[in-house]
Amino acid sequence: MRQNFTLQISEGSAFTPRAGHMVRPLSRALSSPLVALVPQQQAEVMASSMQAGKPGTATALAYDGLMLKHQCICGDNSSHPEHSGRLQSIWARLAETGLLSRCLRYRARKATLEEIQSCHSEAHALLFGTSPQNRQKLDVSKLSPLPIKSFVRLPCGGIGVDSDTTWNELHTSSAACMAVGCVVDLATKSASGEIKNGFAVVRPPGHHAEPSQAMGFCFFNSIAIAARQLQQRFDMERILILDWDVHHGNGTQQIFYNDPHVLYLSIHRHDDGNFFPGTGGPSECGIDDGMGFNVNVAWSGGLNPPMSDAEYLAAFRTIVMPIAKDFDPEIVLVSAGFDACNGHAAPLGGYKVSAACFGYMTHQLLQLAGGKVILALEGGYDLPSICDAAQECVKALIGEETSPMSEEELCRPPNKNAIETLQNTIAIQNPHWPCIKKYAHTVSWSAIEASQKERDESETVTAMASLSMKQHSASTIQIASPPERRCTPMEEPMDQDEAK
Repeated sequence: MRQNFTLQISEGSAFTPRAGHMVRPLSRALSSPLVALVPQQQAEVMASSMQAGKPGTATALAYDGLMLKHQCICGDNSSHPEHSGRLQSIWARLAETGLLSRCLRYRARKATLEEIQSCHSEAHALLFGTSPQNRQKLDVSKLSPLPIKSFVRLPCGGIGVDSDTTWNELHTSSAACMAVGCVVDLATKSASGEIKNGFAVVRPPGHHAEPSQAMGFCFFNSIAIAARQLQQRFDMERILILDWDVHHGNGTQQIFYNDPHVLYLSIHRHDDGNFFPGTGGPSECGIDDGMGFNVNVAWSGGLNPPMSDAEYLAAFRTIVMPIAKDFDPEIVLVSAGFDACNGHAAPLGGYKVSAACFGYMTHQLLQLAGGKVILALEGGYDLPSICDAAQECVKALIGEETSPMSEEELCRPPNKNAIETLQNTIAIQNPHWPCIKKYAHTVSWSAIEASQKERDESETVTAMASLSMKQHSASTIQIASPPERRCTPMEEPMDQDEAK
């Protein structure tokens, strides 16, 4: 029997706790004041090509103004750090700096329910991915398995699926489907060779979304869906998902936890499970065939001191890049949250990573998969800092020199808490990735020290190779007959020997 389905509004949490999991609300901080924005009509994505170049050499950007309409019905962004100003500000910055005109721009599309169901349950896709009119016609029996039972009345007067994840009955489903469509399209265009790399400027974010649960501002896991589409359409065997959002991507980890073809590698604040969402411990390495294909660099120790460039550079040098190169991905998808950036208060991050460091990390990833790297915006709520970070990442994607990191951070060794985290991660992952064992003794090196020692080592290897070549050359000369012993047409070797 078909019944009209209407979610009721109740006080408190909208979710029933999952077995073995504690429900941890996502702490929030006030977002920073909005920067100047370009008019909406200028921010809308225009028809595709604005960048000349051969196919497969361009950087593409994906964006659509429809994603701006997902907002709390209270209309007060100060209560909601994940708001439309995030996209408007980044898009305006890319336009102001001329980066926008140097990239391909695609008119986005909404993902289909079929695409969404490649990672989410049918009930989840139907509830959060259908229009208001069609939602009223849903068969309630199809939605019964979902953990969500009702919407929550928020303190601001709005509605949410939990105390942080706001719901707009008219616009949220369209925005969430559009975000997925943007990421999927960039990933598939890169895989097909139509573009080289790209950045999806999207919201709502996705990496917290589990197969049947929306949470942490996320409804659909855009990066995970894109990876699944690459597997289905291109038979890709090796996809790397790097997640540098300050919060662990619990949804992405869960979706690929038993999949050996998707390497999920996350760098995040963990604090022994006391930072949202509480998942992503270093011992979570995957299960069954996926064992070893889940790597968590789970920072602990709180903010005493906060992690910054030195710590992230050490993680990239000793764990991220060695494992990534060993895995040899066919494409790299990045959950590019910028909430580890300077400017985010402790509840939403508290770290001090610079925008330049995000540019550097992007540049490093371009060494992989022939440069096929797709970034998708996840978290990041301080508008000036996320604009700076996005700008640096796009500069790296198009091949422009990125801003330098501070000399202080380059010369500073990682802090004690970070060294312990990295050594612990290497010890846990070494059975799966032996390539990182040789870096265990180097985790305490500063970026400058590591670079110098690598240079010295390279020079030593070159010198040894040169010496080996000289020895080989000398050996060859000794084997050759001396000039006076060489035969002439008039001499017979046996006669010479007999003469002796």
